[in-house]
Amino acid sequence: MADLNQALQAPPEPTKKDFMSDQEVRWCPGCGDYSILAQMQKIMPELGIPREKIVFFSGIGCSSRFPYYMNTYGFHTIHGRAPAVATGLRCARPDLSVWVVTGDGDGLSIGGNHLMHALRRNMDITILLFNNRIYGLTKGQASPTSELGKITKSSPYGTIEHPIDPVSFALSSEATFVARTLANEPKHLAEILKRAAAHRGSSFVEILQNCNIFNDGAFVHFAGKDVRADRMLYLEHGKPMVFGANNDKGLTLDCPTLKKIEVKTNADRERLLVHDETLDDPGLAYSLSRLTYPDYPVSVGVFRYVIKPTYSGMLSEQINDAIARKGRGTLHDLLNSGKHWTIKADGSQARG
Repeated sequence: MADLNQALQAPPEPTKKDFMSDQEVRWCPGCGDYSILAQMQKIMPELGIPREKIVFFSGIGCSSRFPYYMNTYGFHTIHGRAPAVATGLRCARPDLSVWVVTGDGDGLSIGGNHLMHALRRNMDITILLFNNRIYGLTKGQASPTSELGKITKSSPYGTIEHPIDPVSFALSSEATFVARTLANEPKHLAEILKRAAAHRGSSFVEILQNCNIFNDGAFVHFAGKDVRADRMLYLEHGKPMVFGANNDKGLTLDCPTLKKIEVKTNADRERLLVHDETLDDPGLAYSLSRLTYPDYPVSVGVFRYVIKPTYSGMLSEQINDAIARKGRGTLHDLLNSGKHWTIKADGSQARG
C-alpha cells in the first residue's frame, strides 16, 4: 500500500506541453522557426533536466523571440550580446543548462566577437544559430551569410561582401562541438539538438532555416526534398562519406583537398573517407564545411565532437584553489588590499 501511495504521489513525467509557454507564437506563417521550436520542446523532456534549471538567452531578431515561447527561464538581451550574458550566468551558476538562440545577423555581425570568444573559451553553453541568409526582422537586408551578389533592400546592385560560413567560423574558433542541420528535417534536427545538449563544452549548431517572406528558397537548390539526396552529404561518425540517391557518389582525400568520386567498384569504396568527428585537429572538418553546391555536396551533421576542459570548470578550480590557500576572504579585505590611499579632510593623502 505504501508503494502504491508513493507511486500515486510521484510527479508525472514531463511532456512537450510542459515546455510550451502561454505566449502567442508570433512568427510569419510558414517560417522555419516553428519547426525548430517544436523540436526543441519535444526533446526537452528527454534531457531529464528540470525546467527551473534551464535558461534560454537571445539577442535581437526573429530567432530572439525564442525564450518567450519556452516555459523555462529566459533572457531577451541586446543585439549580439547574448553569448556574453550567457557566459556570465554559466560562470556564476554551473548547475544550469544554458542555451543561446541567435541568428546569422545577430550572431555573426554585431555579435561576432562575443560569439567567437564564447566558443574559443569552451564555455559550457549550447548556441543555436538560425541561418536564413537575410535580416528578416528588419525586413530583408543582406546579412553576413548572404551570398555574393545577393540583391536585397540594402544591396540593390548585389552584395560585394564575401559571406561567412557559420560552421567554418565555429571550427576556426575552436568550438568543441560543431554541427549543421535543417529546420525542414525534424528528425535530423532533433537528434542534433540532443547531442549538442549532452556535450560538455562549447556546442554550436547552425540550423538552415527558410525565411519565406524575405528570402524564400534560400537553400532549396540543394536542400529541397527532390534533390537533397544527390546534393547533401550526411556526416555519420565511423561511416564512409557517401551520398546520392543510390549511394553512388562519395568523397576521398586528394591531398591537400577533398575530391568527389563516382562509387562503382569495391576499389572506389576503399578510397572513401570515413568520417571521424573526434579528430582533435579541426582541419578536415573545416574542409568539409567549405564544400558548396554545385561543385560538391553540402555537408550536414556533426563536424566535430571533442572533449576538453571547460572554462567554467577551470574557473571553479582556480577559485577553490585560491580559497584553499588564502581562505574565503571578504569584500572588505579585497577593497583594502594592496596599495591604497586615504583622502583626508584637508585634502592631503595618506598612502597605505
